[in-house]
Amino acid sequence: CMDSMVNKYTANKRLRSEDAYTPDGRADMRPEYPVIVYTRILKQLWQEVPVIAGGIEASMRRLTHYDYWQDCLRKSILCDSKADLLVYGMGEKPIIEIARRFLENRKEVPRNIPQTAYLIDKISIEYNDIQLSSHEECLKDKRKQATNFRRIEEESNTYAAARILQKTEDGTVVVNPPYPPVMQTELDHSFDLPYTHLPHPKYKGKRIPAYDMIKFSINIHRGCFGGCAFCTISAHQGKFIVSRSKESILKEVKAVMELPDFKGYLSDLGGPSANMYMMKGKDERLCRRCKRPSCMYPGICVNLNTDHRPLLDIYHAVDSIEGIKKSFIGSGVRYDLLLHESKDATINNTASEYMNELIIRHVSGRLKVAPEHTNNNVLEVMRKPSFDLFEAFKKIFDRINREQNLNQQLIPYFISSHPGCKEADMKELATIIRRLNFRLEQVQDFTPTPMTMATEMWYTGYHPYTLKLVFSAKTQQEKLSQRELFFGYKTKEKGLYTKGIAD
Repeated sequence: CMDSMVNKYTANKRLRSEDAYTPDGRADMRPEYPVIVYTRILKQLWQEVPVIAGGIEASMRRLTHYDYWQDCLRKSILCDSKADLLVYGMGEKPIIEIARRFLENRKEVPRNIPQTAYLIDKISIEYNDIQLSSHEECLKDKRKQATNFRRIEEESNTYAAARILQKTEDGTVVVNPPYPPVMQTELDHSFDLPYTHLPHPKYKGKRIPAYDMIKFSINIHRGCFGGCAFCTISAHQGKFIVSRSKESILKEVKAVMELPDFKGYLSDLGGPSANMYMMKGKDERLCRRCKRPSCMYPGICVNLNTDHRPLLDIYHAVDSIEGIKKSFIGSGVRYDLLLHESKDATINNTASEYMNELIIRHVSGRLKVAPEHTNNNVLEVMRKPSFDLFEAFKKIFDRINREQNLNQQLIPYFISSHPGCKEADMKELATIIRRLNFRLEQVQDFTPTPMTMATEMWYTGYHPYTLKLVFSAKTQQEKLSQRELFFGYKTKEKGLYTKGIAD
C-alpha cells in the first residue's frame, strides 16, 4: 500500500532518485498528487463524462486529512479533484456494480453503491448516519480532527458500518459503508483471471523495479488484523483475512513457472503479513460486532484462531510441485502469533513446527521481522507487542540455525521519530540493538501518511482514543538526532562516538 507522495519523496521531503513503479525507475514520470492532476485534465477534456477515482491515494484521502508535504489539513480529495465518484479500498465489487449501473443509465452517477464516496450540495441525514466534525471545525480544533479519526477507524473495522458524512465549504462528503469482505470464491475468481504476469507491452525492454521484486511472488491472502498505528493496510484491505483456496494458489504458481526467466525459486508466498493465512475468529458472530482496530494488540484476541496448519499445508503443496526448487517467505512474519500460548496444545505444537519449517526451508538468507522499537511506551503507541517477544524469537532463530548449521540473518525493522518516541527512547533502542550485535544498514524515519493513527497523533498532538497529549519529533534536527542513533556503531568505529548513547 504505497502512497503516491511517499513513492515520490523521502521522509525529509527530498525527491527520490528512483520511482519503483515507472519504466527504468525514472523519478520524473508522475506528477505530485496524480489523482488530482489527471482527474482535472479528464474533466477539462470531457466535461460530461463521469470520472471515478480509486486506489491508495484516493482511498486514504476520502475525508479531511493531514498532508505532510504541504504541512496542512486538506479537504477530501473529491473537493480538489472534482471526481464524480470515489471507490475506496479493494474495489472489485463497487467498480463492477458502477459499470452495471452505467449500462442501465448512462446519464446519472449512482450514489447508493457501497464502498463509494461522493460530494453533494445537500443531503437528508438518516437515523444511523455518523456526522463528523466539519473540515472547517477541524482546522480550528485539532482535537476534533483526532476524534474524527477514531470514528472513521472504528467504522472501517466493523462488518455493519454506518454511512459517514462530513461537511466542507464545497458541500457534504458522503462515504457509503463498505461491502462485506469478499468470499473465498470471489477472491479466487479475481486471481484466476488470465493475467500474463508481465508488464504492459508498451514497457517491453524497460526495467520496472517494483515488478522485478514481485514477479516470482504469490499473494495468498488479503487483509491484516495487526492494526499497527503507522500502517494503511488494514485501512485499505480491511482487518478481516480473506484467503485464497489451495487450488487457486497452485494454479498461479504453475503460471509463474511458465515465465521465461523463472529458475525454480519463488521469492514470496505471503500477503500483507506472512503468517495470517486462513486465520479468523473462532466465533465469527463476535467479530461482526467488534470494533477493535487490532486483533493482536494489546493482546491476541481470545476469539482469534491462530492455527498455522493451513499455511503449512500450502507450503508443502507448493514445494511438492516438480520444478519448484525453493519457495521463500519475503513478507514480514508476525512472531507474536507464533509465540502466542493458545489453550489448544495442537495449535501451539503447530506454531513450533511452523517456525522450524520457516527457518530451515523458507529463508533466502535473511528473514524480515518488524519489532519497530524496544521501548514499551513507544510500542504501546504503535500498537506493537513487547520487544521481549522479539528477543524470544531471536533465540529460537539462532538455535535452529546452529542445529542445522545454517548461516542466516534475522533482519529487524525499526522506526525512528514515531509519535511517542523521544530521543531517550532511541538511545535505549540503540543500546539494546548493540547488545544484540545488530548493525542496521536500512532504517525507516516515520513519514506521516493519510488515514493512519500515527499521522493523526503527529499532526494533532493527541491520541485519538484517549485525547491525551503525545510527543512527536518534528523538526529536521530532532528527526536526524533520532535517526543517527541507529548507526552509533559506525561513528564509534571512526572514533567519533561523542553523542547519542555516550550521553
